[in-house]
Amino acid sequence: MKPNNDPQKRRVGRRPKNDPAIHRYVIYLNSVENAKFLSLFEQSGKAMKSHFITSCIFNKPFKVVKIDKGVQDYYMRLTTFFGQYRMVGTNYNQIVKALKSNFSEKKALVFLYKLEKATLELVALQKQVILLTDEFEQKHEHQWLQK
Repeated sequence: MKPNNDPQKRRVGRRPKNDPAIHRYVIYLNSVENAKFLSLFEQSGKAMKSHFITSCIFNKPFKVVKIDKGVQDYYMRLTTFFGQYRMVGTNYNQIVKALKSNFSEKKALVFLYKLEKATLELVALQKQVILLTDEFEQKHEHQWLQK
């Protein structure tokens, strides 16, 4: 069999770049300079060191992202707490409906009184969470805590 020399046949492999990077430069850093370079590279959030170096050379702006684990953990726990708070609200409505339909008025009032006490405790706890969040934001005012 002869090989197919049809020009419309699809080529395999990677398409060549229009302007490939073919020029290479080498620099040498001492230990202090290397440590500083690596620190700046990590802060930049770039995936490749070569991209970071070119952005520095040609004054392209790069982002510095600092992640504070304390703020991140607090935010995650606060998000979880508010999710549970919403679930309590849903359960609250279901309990009131069940009390109304399954118990006598006197017995339902006793349970509603207990539920009201628990709700007041929950409101006090919510106020405490808000105060703690305000205090946390003041301590970490350089950090962004989404509201």
